[in-house]
Amino acid sequence: MTETLKLMCIFAHPDDESMGTGGMLAKYAAEGVETYVISATRGERGWQGAPEDNPGLQALGQQREGELHAAAALLGVHEVIILDYIDGDLDQANPVEVTSKLVSHIRRVRPHVIVTFDPFGAYGHPDHIAICQLTSAAVVAAADADYPAAQTWPPHRVAKLYYLAETASLYDLYFAAFGEIVMEFDGVERRGAPWVDWAVTTRLDTSMYWRQASAAIAAHQSQVPDDLWQSLSESFHQQLWREQTFYRALSFVNGGRAIEDDLFAGLR
Repeated sequence: MTETLKLMCIFAHPDDESMGTGGMLAKYAAEGVETYVISATRGERGWQGAPEDNPGLQALGQQREGELHAAAALLGVHEVIILDYIDGDLDQANPVEVTSKLVSHIRRVRPHVIVTFDPFGAYGHPDHIAICQLTSAAVVAAADADYPAAQTWPPHRVAKLYYLAETASLYDLYFAAFGEIVMEFDGVERRGAPWVDWAVTTRLDTSMYWRQASAAIAAHQSQVPDDLWQSLSESFHQQLWREQTFYRALSFVNGGRAIEDDLFAGLR
C-alpha cells in the first residue's frame, strides 16, 4: 500500500486519548501515519477538585478542550474533532444523530483503522460504553451507500476496528498510581473490567514513546495533579506506557489467533 495510512481514535472525553492510546498515537505519528482524535464531549463534568471550586460546565469544558489540544500536539495528532455532546449525557443522546456525525467524519477522513473503547467501557462508564456502540454502528453505516445521512461524502469501508483491551497487569499499575476507579450507576457499583490475556489480539510495543505518553497525560492538568504525577518514578512511567493492548473486533484484511504487533497488519 503506497497511500498514507490513517488512524482514527473515537472516545468520549478529553484525556481518553492519552490515558488509553497515548503511546500508540505517538508511535504511529512518528512512523508517518495520519492520526485523528474524535472526542464526543468536552469532559464538562470531570471536575476533580473541591465542589465549591468547580468553575461550571462551560468553563471546565473550555479548559479541558484546551488540554486536549495540548496533549494532541505532544502526540503528533493530525486533527482533533469535538462533537459537542455533554459529558455524562452521551448515552442519552440521539443515537441516529451521533452516528450520522461520526459517519460524516469517517467518510471525510477515510481512516484505515479505528480504535475505540471496549463494550464494557473500561470500567463501566456509560459514556465509554455509548461511544463503543455508536462507533461500531458508524463503521457499518459509513460503508453503506444507502445510509440516509451524511451524504456529503462517498461511502468508506474501514479496514479494521479495534477495542481497547486493557489487561489485569495494566490495571494493577493504574490502581497503584491513581487508586481504583469505582462508579455507581442504577444502584450497581462498576469497576475496572480487565481483559484476560488470551483474548488480546494485538500487543503494541510503545516503549520508545513513554515520555510522550506521560507528557500528554500531564497536559490534562485538571485531571492529573502535578504532585501525584511527579511523585511517580521514571521506571514506573516506563512500565505504565511500555505496551498497549487491543482486541481486533473487525478486520477485512487478516485474522486468526496469532498475536499482532501492528494495528496495520495486513495493510502495509
